[in-house]
Amino acid sequence: MQFAGSHILSVEQFARGDVERIFAVADRMEPYAHRRRVTRVLDGAILGSMFFEPSTRTRVSFGSAFNLLGGEVRETTGFEHSAIAKGESLYDTARVLSGYSDVIAMRHPAAGSVAEFAAASRVPVINGGDGSNEHPSQALLDLYTIKSEMAGRGRGIDRLRIAMVGDLRYGRTVHSLCKLLRLFDAVQVTLVSPRELAMPADIVEEMRAGGHQVVESDAMEASISHVDIVYATRIQEERFTSQAEADLYRGRYRLNQSIYTHHCEPNTVIMHPLPRDSRDHARELDDDLNDNPNLAIFRQTDNGVLVRMALFALVLEVVEQVDRHARDVNWYTARRF
Repeated sequence: MQFAGSHILSVEQFARGDVERIFAVADRMEPYAHRRRVTRVLDGAILGSMFFEPSTRTRVSFGSAFNLLGGEVRETTGFEHSAIAKGESLYDTARVLSGYSDVIAMRHPAAGSVAEFAAASRVPVINGGDGSNEHPSQALLDLYTIKSEMAGRGRGIDRLRIAMVGDLRYGRTVHSLCKLLRLFDAVQVTLVSPRELAMPADIVEEMRAGGHQVVESDAMEASISHVDIVYATRIQEERFTSQAEADLYRGRYRLNQSIYTHHCEPNTVIMHPLPRDSRDHARELDDDLNDNPNLAIFRQTDNGVLVRMALFALVLEVVEQVDRHARDVNWYTARRF
């Protein structure tokens, strides 16, 4: 695809070469994300950060990525703090806010809403999640993490064995990740969920049509025994009609150190898009996994900054200018990456 000036709305925009291009640029962002170097390549540029649904990691990660490239961030959070609460349309909001920004990152609870907004925007729009539909930058950072974790084992993404566990019906991160995995070869996917929360059938059929092996199950322990990655998800309670309905499924699948030791291969990587639900009646990933070196959830969040920096650099066409606007940091950093 042509990245410069483009919206990033769906992973279906990407060919395999596009994904590899994003990852190559993300690799180049490492000294800046890890605070060894500072670049001001986007000095004077403004990110419009529009998050109409609760977010911590995605919103702050987009903002941090833009700041690390030297740009500034203007935020809108929640409907109550925007003119949409007064009845303004997405079209009018897009026309106005795109006049104040050079690029926009947007999250909205309605599927298709970010694409509707982008159609009226005068600047590139990056989808930060639209309802239960898609979350392209999360899928990219997940796949980048998979690539990094597998590289440490002398492997690539082709012929990956992955189990996705939990709410696969409403979990937009697994929807987008499955669509990206279709670009690679001979992937084996085991989908573990209650029948009512199964992966949408069209996504399953598209993976099978692409030559990938897909198994659907409701039994977690047997399904995680021979995989490279266990990708857990929380129950997406905000997509249910009531908390009582969500509680029917919460805590159905729990991975802790004991289950990991007894059922997983020794180097199985544990991933989760976060937030994980740490309440006693949920705990899809138990705190006793925190010292497990194969727990990659915080490496995922670090990788999110790299990938989002890469997207900004590509969309605003500054990849080849980043290093020319750089210097060493002049403060002490105690981060351990």
